[in-house]
Amino acid sequence: MNIGQASKAAGVSAKMIRYYEQTGLIPAADRTASGYRNYSDTDVHMLRFIRRSRDLGFSVAEIGSLLSLWRDETRQSSDVKRLALGHVDELKRKISELQDMVQTLTMLINSCRGDHRPHCPILKELGSDQDDKGLSVRPRVGAIA
Repeated sequence: MNIGQASKAAGVSAKMIRYYEQTGLIPAADRTASGYRNYSDTDVHMLRFIRRSRDLGFSVAEIGSLLSLWRDETRQSSDVKRLALGHVDELKRKISELQDMVQTLTMLINSCRGDHRPHCPILKELGSDQDDKGLSVRPRVGAIA
């Protein structure tokens, strides 16, 4: 099947398929005599695996590791579990950071009168000279990777 058909069958855009090929996440597709990419059912199955992994928030590097484990029939399930547990830990960290952001923004919103006057604590805090870790209303700040 061509890239459009593979894209539709796997639920992955043609642009992403090209990206996955370019980065080596998937092998380059076979080419027809006229140079068009030609995908097999196995390729589509792999693309679905990647899509489901991305839906769970795994990075491209982690998906590469998962694909290697998936292809290796001598793998140990403990290796897969270790990778998934590490990902869960990272998701929990990101959730905590997002909750901190919500708390900070909520405090700023609650301190803003939202009336006709120009004074706005939200803008004042965002425009302060303190670095990101110095937000006065927030005990902990971390960038989400």
